[in-house]
Amino acid sequence: MLSITPIPALNDNYIWHLTNGDEHWIVDPGEAAPVVQALQGASLDGILITHHHFDHTGGIAELHKRYQCPVFGPNSVREVTNTIGEGDSIQVLGTPIRVWSIPGHTLDHLALILSEQETDGNTQIHLFCGDTLFAAGCGRLFEGSPEQMFHSLQRLSALPPTTRVYCAHEYTVGNLNFARTIEPDNSAITQRLQDCQALRAAGKPTLPSDIAEEQATNPFLRCHITEVMQSGARHLGRENPKGLNEVEVFSSLRDLKDHF
Repeated sequence: MLSITPIPALNDNYIWHLTNGDEHWIVDPGEAAPVVQALQGASLDGILITHHHFDHTGGIAELHKRYQCPVFGPNSVREVTNTIGEGDSIQVLGTPIRVWSIPGHTLDHLALILSEQETDGNTQIHLFCGDTLFAAGCGRLFEGSPEQMFHSLQRLSALPPTTRVYCAHEYTVGNLNFARTIEPDNSAITQRLQDCQALRAAGKPTLPSDIAEEQATNPFLRCHITEVMQSGARHLGRENPKGLNEVEVFSSLRDLKDHF
C-alpha cells in the first residue's frame, strides 16, 4: 500500500515521503536532517526533483552521500544522476511516474505524475507539482513567461478531478485570503479558508488538495470566470474585461498576488 506523507522542512516547505513499507523515496529535499529523522533508520531508495531552487535541492548532496541513492530530475540540477524530462516515464515503488515539463516558475520545472492502482481496481493519480500549482495559488514567475505558466497550469488542471495535488509549500491560507479578494462571493473559497485555518490551528497540513478543489477555489485556474476576469480588468485600469484573453487575466492576477 502506497503511503505519501509530508516532511516539514525549512520555514514552510514540505518534502514528500513516498513508501510502500519496503522502499522509500522523497521529493524535493530542501534539507537532509528531517529526511534522515523521518526514515527512522530505513534506507533511502531514490530522490525526485521538480526544479533547481535551493529550497528543493539543498539536502541532495548529503542524502546522496549517506544513502548512495539515484537522483532523478532536470539536468539543471548538478546533483542529479538520472536526467528526466518531458515524456519520460520512470518506475518508483513499482509504480509508473510520468514526467511533464511545466515551465513558468522556472524553465526547468517538472511535474511528476504517479498513477496508483488501488485494490478496488480504480486508478488514483498523485501529482507532485513543486512550485507551479499551489493549493489555491501558483508560483511566482522567476524565469518563465505568463503564457508559459498559464499553459502549464491549464495542463495540470486538465488532469482528472480526483487527482491529488502535492505542492511543496504551506501557503494555502494566504492564497485563500488572496482568492477571496478576487472572488468575494465564492462560497467554496470561504468554506475552504475556514477548513484550512482550522487545520493549521491544529498543527496539521492543508495538503494534499485535489484538482476539483483547485478548479473551484484557485483563481489562477479560473481566469475564464466572469468575476475573476473583472478583477483582472480592474487591476489593468479597465472598466470591463471585454477584449481581454485568459493569459492577460492570469498575468494581471499574478501581478496582484505579487503585491498582496
